[in-house]
Amino acid sequence: MKPVEFDEAERYEPEEGWARRALAGSEAFTFEWFEKPPGHSSPMHDHENEQVCLCLEGELTVHTEDETVTLGEYDSVWLDAWESHRVENEGEERAVGLDVFAPGRSFDFWTDRK
Repeated sequence: MKPVEFDEAERYEPEEGWARRALAGSEAFTFEWFEKPPGHSSPMHDHENEQVCLCLEGELTVHTEDETVTLGEYDSVWLDAWESHRVENEGEERAVGLDVFAPGRSFDFWTDRK
C-alpha cells in the first residue's frame, strides 16, 4: 500500500491558477486532481494515454475536434489515446476535476512542453 495525503501530494501549476496534484497511481494509471479558474482553458493537445475526466465541482467543458460536452458535478467523459482535446471552465466559479490516465504519466507532459 502507498497512501498519498492530499496536502502532501506533488503539486504543479502549468499556468497561473490552473493547479494539479498527483494522487495515488502507478505506471499503469495515474490520478490527477485539478482546479481551473473561471475562463481558463487548456490548449488543444493529445497524448498517448487514454483519459477519463470527472467533474467534481462546477462545470467543465471538454472540446475535441468533432464534439463538445459540458460536464456537471460527477459527470465524466472518456477520451481515447491521441484524441485531440482541451478542457475549459466557461463558468464564473472555480471548477474542480479528476483526471485518470492509462498508462500513467508524470507532470513532465505539461512542464516539458514548449
